Amino acid sequence: QVQLVESGGGLVQAGGSLRLSCAASGRTFSSYAMGWFRQAPGKEREFVAAIRWNGGNIYYADSVKGRFTISRDNAANTVYLQMNSLQPEDTAVYYCHTVVRGAKYWGQGTQVTVSS
Repeated sequence: QVQLVESGGGLVQAGGSLRLSCAASGRTFSSYAMGWFRQAPGKEREFVAAIRWNGGNIYYADSVKGRFTISRDNAANTVYLQMNSLQPEDTAVYYCHTVVRGAKYWGQGTQVTVSS
């Protein structure tokens, strides 16, 4: 069983920055890829970024490339999403995600609101 708990969301002005954190339970954290997704009101959940278990492969959605950075600290069982140059279109609930032995796990989400 894996539990994911996000934190770090909030209200920020356009051009500002936030860093999201996702704390994972379980001793298998370091073995699995982790990802961030987001869901804006009235829209489907979409991929934002992902990182392999050892940080060696990182992927971003085109919409966040150059502005967002995903990283992980396996010793702390935590994955981060540094978000810079935030824009109103980044407003969404951000979710942490992983797949362990075929089972999908999601956090409860953290709200990010960017004002213009």
